Amino acid sequence: MNSAISPTGTSKTRSKTRTIVINALFIALTLVATMFINIKLPIMGSGGLIHLGNVPLFIAAIVYGRKTGAVAGAFGMGFFDLISGWAVWAPFTFIIVGAMGFVVGLISEKSPGNRVLVYSLAVAAALIIKVVGYYFAEVIIYGNWVLPFGSIPGNIMQVVIAGIIVVPIAERLKKLL
Repeated sequence: MNSAISPTGTSKTRSKTRTIVINALFIALTLVATMFINIKLPIMGSGGLIHLGNVPLFIAAIVYGRKTGAVAGAFGMGFFDLISGWAVWAPFTFIIVGAMGFVVGLISEKSPGNRVLVYSLAVAAALIIKVVGYYFAEVIIYGNWVLPFGSIPGNIMQVVIAGIIVVPIAERLKKLL
């Protein structure tokens, strides 16, 4: 009986292990940046929460692609909601932020041309997903069509700030990693 692993099997195992480690790292970075670097806005409704969790999320999506972006966003921010006592938000966050990460990664992977423009468009798409997604999540949670408008400024600031941080450094990080 030969217990040696073929070179092909070893390569696949290393690749899967690397993917798991990178996903876990970005889940943790997204969770920590959301949990510890945030400001609650005193606006009607949930008011919005400004945090830097979108920074590692966008980096994960741009550098490692749509799957890592989706996993980092869905689980990192979903865990934040569960840990922080906002469990009612967790299913919405899982879907909305997972979609944000997926779309940012998809646009970044598939679009040729000026990388700064591509990354800016990817962040703009994430902004639309976040604003629309959380608007309807609040409509469902609060049963009110007006109250959710109070969270839109915070959601916009959150994504714009992350975009300002990530877009200029994303290409350098991608080349470095």
